[in-house]
Amino acid sequence: MGLLTRLLPPLADRAWLPSQCLICRAWPAAPACAACRARFAPATPRCRCCARPLPQAAGAVCGLCLRAPPPLAQCVVAVSYGWPWQGWVTQFKFHQATGLAGPMAALMAAAPGAQALLAAADALVPLPLAGSRLAERGYNQALLLARRLAARKTRPELLLRVRPTAAQHELPRAQRLRNLRGAFATPPPQTGAVAGRRLLLVDDVRTTGASLHAAAQALLAAGAAQVDALVFARTD
Repeated sequence: MGLLTRLLPPLADRAWLPSQCLICRAWPAAPACAACRARFAPATPRCRCCARPLPQAAGAVCGLCLRAPPPLAQCVVAVSYGWPWQGWVTQFKFHQATGLAGPMAALMAAAPGAQALLAAADALVPLPLAGSRLAERGYNQALLLARRLAARKTRPELLLRVRPTAAQHELPRAQRLRNLRGAFATPPPQTGAVAGRRLLLVDDVRTTGASLHAAAQALLAAGAAQVDALVFARTD
């Protein structure tokens, strides 16, 4: 039995087995049951470019993006960063709970506008980690999400983090923007796969958008026709 347990994927990732809601503990249910999705992940009108919550209908553009258009053409997020999703992100990102990739990607794919972005994308590009952080963690959480969303379209080699940076969550907004200047680049052998393509960046959390914007700018500089983003949670 111990060997079988080690060979099977984590419980939250076993779509073929009866599951328990990780939030309300309902059984049997999806890892995020319908009642919890309705309560904690309601459809929220958001800015088409930055996913900021809006009082009007979804698909509009907020005043900030009208005044200073971001490098992302569109950004879709699944949930607001708060309970219970904050705990999911913490476990997924820092405590080896890689089985959460499936449930998180399912919520991302179900977000309004997500299916259109996935269908239109020529490739999904997970936001890359610095080498030291990847070695410490053992996996890139954005890559796990991208593979769950569209494995055949996932192209992590199209974007690299070319220099280490301080952890973004430790910095105020102005320093976050300076911290990431020149942090990403497309390797020269991959420019042909980027030029003229519509690319979809994938990440777990959007805070100020500095990381996504820096990554989008690098891909646009390499010749991408359009860069969009699909993110699990946004700090509103």
